[in-house]
Amino acid sequence: MYRKTRGVSSVVSGYIGGHTANPAYREVCSGTTGHAEAVAVTFDPATVPADVILDIFFATHDPTTPNRQGYDVGTQYRSAMFYLDPGQEALFRASIARHQADWTNPIVTEVVRAPRFHAAEDYHQDYYAKHPWEGYCQVIINPKLSKARKYYSQWLEP
Repeated sequence: MYRKTRGVSSVVSGYIGGHTANPAYREVCSGTTGHAEAVAVTFDPATVPADVILDIFFATHDPTTPNRQGYDVGTQYRSAMFYLDPGQEALFRASIARHQADWTNPIVTEVVRAPRFHAAEDYHQDYYAKHPWEGYCQVIINPKLSKARKYYSQWLEP
């Protein structure tokens, strides 16, 4: 979704928040590295407000389930936001407070100072664009994209 958002210049899939020096996908999936699967999003706030980027984050995953996203279970699937400075931390916490009204259960999204981000392997970058017909993309990702398009179409590239 972020790749199609106006003002977004970079979206990198990767891993963050763990204790292994150079994690690889299979290690992260094992749940033993402590890393979360994540995306690093770079955008121009003059084109798209940070609140919109955060709104899309909350629209495309369940922030109320610790260590789980749909059928995916483990600490690598936790809901987390990694900030670079106190301003981002405040923005993230305000976003959580704003979105709590959208959820029956409490939001459990972690807000943590960003340690080193590790870019995922090349085959994970642009995964959906490369494999749109795979079952996971059809069953899990497409409904999330439809929901985000419904509410954020004004921010998307034509």
